[in-house]
Amino acid sequence: MEYLNKLLNKQDYLLTYRTEILEIITYSIVSFFLPLMIGHPQLVVGIVVNALLITSALNIKGYKLLPVIIAPTLGAFSRGILFGPFTIFLLYLIPFIWIGNAILIAAFKALNLNKKLNYWITLTIGSAIKSLFLFSIAYLLFKLNIIPVIFLTSMGLFQFYTAIAGGILAFGFQKVKRKISN
Repeated sequence: MEYLNKLLNKQDYLLTYRTEILEIITYSIVSFFLPLMIGHPQLVVGIVVNALLITSALNIKGYKLLPVIIAPTLGAFSRGILFGPFTIFLLYLIPFIWIGNAILIAAFKALNLNKKLNYWITLTIGSAIKSLFLFSIAYLLFKLNIIPVIFLTSMGLFQFYTAIAGGILAFGFQKVKRKISN
């Protein structure tokens, strides 16, 4: 348990308590309202949400990561339009999407911040694990006739591509933030 606590409290660079709280509030609000405001194209929403997840992983400590993990899915579900008439099926996937988001964050905490693995390798591994996890769950739920086939595409390679693109966006954003903070 102590290892997990240490891992979750890793940061790319030290933030003041006030800055960390401001960032978590900003990331949470943006990640919730982005699907509500933009909705489509889902590609843009996915990229920005993944950028926020990765930036949060690099800057936010511990339990304060939960709002960013949870908020985007609640925003998408609240919008009710992302998957049109299929949005109700998103309800079955919500807990797994939260786990997928947590997987991406954990990859950055464990591999990049703790093990000092290269950012791009971490991004590739975290994105692959997240997308494989979500696709596996979607495939299982599809095979059990719980969700329609449309979710196989959105929970597979689409997740990988948006996580990679979000990671590229987060990398640039993080570099700018680090320069400003020094």
